[in-house]
Amino acid sequence: MTSTLLQFPRLNAPKLHQLPNGLTIVAEQMPIEAVNLSLWIKIGSAVESDAINGMAHFLEHMIFKGTEQLASGEFERRIEERGAVTNAATSQDYTHYYITTAPKDFAELAPLQIDVVFNASIPDDAFERERLVVLEEIRRSDDNPRRRTFRRAMETAFNELPYRRPVLGPEAVIAQLKPQQMRDFHASWYQPQSITAVAVGNLPEEELIAIIAEKFTQTINTQHSALKIQHSALKPEPAFTEIVRGEFVDESLQQARIIMVWRVPGLKQLELTYGLDVLAGILGHGRTSRLVQDLREERGLVSSISVSNMSNLLQGTFYISAKCAVENIPAVEDAIAQHMARLQIELISEKEIERVRRRVANRFIFGNETPSDRAGLYGYYQSLVGDLEPAFNYPAYIQAQNATNLMQAANQYLDPDAYGVVVMKPL
Repeated sequence: MTSTLLQFPRLNAPKLHQLPNGLTIVAEQMPIEAVNLSLWIKIGSAVESDAINGMAHFLEHMIFKGTEQLASGEFERRIEERGAVTNAATSQDYTHYYITTAPKDFAELAPLQIDVVFNASIPDDAFERERLVVLEEIRRSDDNPRRRTFRRAMETAFNELPYRRPVLGPEAVIAQLKPQQMRDFHASWYQPQSITAVAVGNLPEEELIAIIAEKFTQTINTQHSALKIQHSALKPEPAFTEIVRGEFVDESLQQARIIMVWRVPGLKQLELTYGLDVLAGILGHGRTSRLVQDLREERGLVSSISVSNMSNLLQGTFYISAKCAVENIPAVEDAIAQHMARLQIELISEKEIERVRRRVANRFIFGNETPSDRAGLYGYYQSLVGDLEPAFNYPAYIQAQNATNLMQAANQYLDPDAYGVVVMKPL
């Protein structure tokens, strides 16, 4: 099945193709002398049980340790000698691998990437060596105050959902994982129906599709395993009904941190996230945003403050983070709560909304300039949402938000009297 997508601004015009084995291919020719291949696997740490928490990220490391066709290190050597680049990342909801090559090298290098990702041999000796690398990464993460603060906030935001756990997993779990467990995990989850392959760059779309399709048809065996847990059975958690507090001492900090979080819709309810995106912009994006202007510029209560509407697949968090002196913590929390209360009863001015609309539109244009930008945009939405249309029309959805929509979103999800709050104090 091949179809050209018609409902989008002319900035974007990819083709969507699906193989009989369930693999989705997105391809777009772009007049820039590079080609990016991004492989998006709709598998991250959220599918793991507690007993193997960290497996998806550990597997990302092991992917590059060779296949039957490629010795360990051979893939990187061949990539580097052509001046191409490769990298990978693991999140809660996906794992993402990519290469960027010259157009003339794509037909040779793209199949190598597909081979290493889907035919990883996961040898015992390399597994033991890489385990040490992953354990060191976990220790470095544990030594990072920003990551420690975020972890505490996620543990407060979620009681049950796997988003409360770190992607890297705990040392104790990683220390006892076995190579065969990883081989089983890889065989179970890295299946065509979980994969979106996106190719963007200066080659004809039919050629991009053909190169990917040929390699996938040759090398990918569809398997089924009892390993899969019922990810679909996980449900969003109810909104906070009171203020839930956590307070911690972190001797490495120079200033205190205060994080306030609300449970909000995730990507499975995408249409409900746009108003919250705008509210995050109204409150915390740029010097003229409400919290920055009030708490930092005018009252000097904080040295920095930021607001994010973070949309995981199953459930998101509306996340406000500030750095301040310890003695200012009560005043900062009270001020933020008052701003949230104001959103419930006062319509936001058209001027404030327009500032966010303009910022979003400009960032969308700037974020579409390179093959890797576009491949990331398409891969994210097609993999997680199963639809490319929201990728093209995000600015239009933001433009459609008005003061009434925003007040409704604030009233529904951002209760000024019920949220999670984490305070991290210096020693």
